[in-house]
Amino acid sequence: MIAYIKADGIAEKELFAKLKARAGETDARVEDVARKILADIKTRGDTALEEYSEKFDGGLPEKWVLDREDLRQYIDKCDPALIIALRNAAENIRAFHAKQAQQSWLTTGNDGTILGQRTRALKRVGIYAPGGTAAYPSSVLMNAIPAKVAGVRELVMVTPPPREWGIDHILAAAAIAGVDKVYLIGGVQAVGALAYGTQTVPQVDKIVGPGNIYVATAKKLVFGTVDIDMIAGPSEILVIADDTAKPEYVAADLLAQAEHDELASAILLTTSQRLADDVLAELKTQLEKLPRREFARKSLEDFGAIVVCNSIEDCIALADEFAPEHLELCVADPLSYIGKVDNAGAVFLGNNTPESVGDYYAGPNHVLPTGGTARFFSPLSVDTFLKKSSFIYYTKEALSAAAADVLTLAKSEQFQAHANAVAVRVS
Repeated sequence: MIAYIKADGIAEKELFAKLKARAGETDARVEDVARKILADIKTRGDTALEEYSEKFDGGLPEKWVLDREDLRQYIDKCDPALIIALRNAAENIRAFHAKQAQQSWLTTGNDGTILGQRTRALKRVGIYAPGGTAAYPSSVLMNAIPAKVAGVRELVMVTPPPREWGIDHILAAAAIAGVDKVYLIGGVQAVGALAYGTQTVPQVDKIVGPGNIYVATAKKLVFGTVDIDMIAGPSEILVIADDTAKPEYVAADLLAQAEHDELASAILLTTSQRLADDVLAELKTQLEKLPRREFARKSLEDFGAIVVCNSIEDCIALADEFAPEHLELCVADPLSYIGKVDNAGAVFLGNNTPESVGDYYAGPNHVLPTGGTARFFSPLSVDTFLKKSSFIYYTKEALSAAAADVLTLAKSEQFQAHANAVAVRVS
């Protein structure tokens, strides 16, 4: 059901190479389809948007643009317990991201120079929220709240129109998170509408939020016209555990990731042979109780592994090489290892901190780098929605003092006009 490996320097490297390659390259057919739809939306606007909505989503609803007043009505349509949970989670997310707020700054020199950086929020941001069976109100909170904390002036969201399963919980989450307007459109056409603007949908500065392969490809194609958050790959968890970990906890956490989809990856690195055996037994028992067990089973068979290592330090070294989206430290003293972990999207400390509490509730963002990109990429944050400009002020005296160096540098690069721009001021 799941690979069982004794770390020897070769087997685990082959495993990680396989895992990092599981997302594959962009499908050329998908890219061709996305490119055609995007070009059509850019050229024909609402007319093309209506045609693609008819083709893929059964048409636009009679009321497909919802304002804040419309959204508030959906709070009353949802289970009160869900609304309480969403509001509590939103409060935690807001409090965590408020700590990330950045300020503009300046510094002055003795020669009268002024240097600084101005930080300000993007004007308009678009969120893509999937519909159907992959509708996640928690993702609405995670994408919208940091934008609002950053000070984004207009936050709009697109999501496919409701079908038999409904999207009341998605719209209620949008209301709680402070989304200003929702457009009931989905797919590549929705990404195109946000990127280029139509007669009804305004062009945004940045698009964030998850979607299927067509949506992810469309986001990649419009990057440069607008900014995007990231190209998210299949989800993953890596658990490091010693002999103090509880096998039923570890197995449950691995399965929580495996049930996402068949490409999800769940890995255990442990120093305990006993724990490895017990977790394997627990996986078999717990798997049969899951409604999504076929997804989880396929994920574990293709991209799951239990690896027995010589030491926790070896486990951490392997984890850093893999750079997982989620890293759990189910060890006796997890706080002592924080400084040793370099590459991970989010780190969960101790036996009572399952990844699920981070996905939904704790406050840190669950939009995380995947596929090894945690080596150089960070979680979605307030900074995602900010832009920065530097500013410089020189007095005549300060320019004169710097002139010789600037002239030397400009001439070394054979840019005489650059040199002249200084020389005419100080000669």
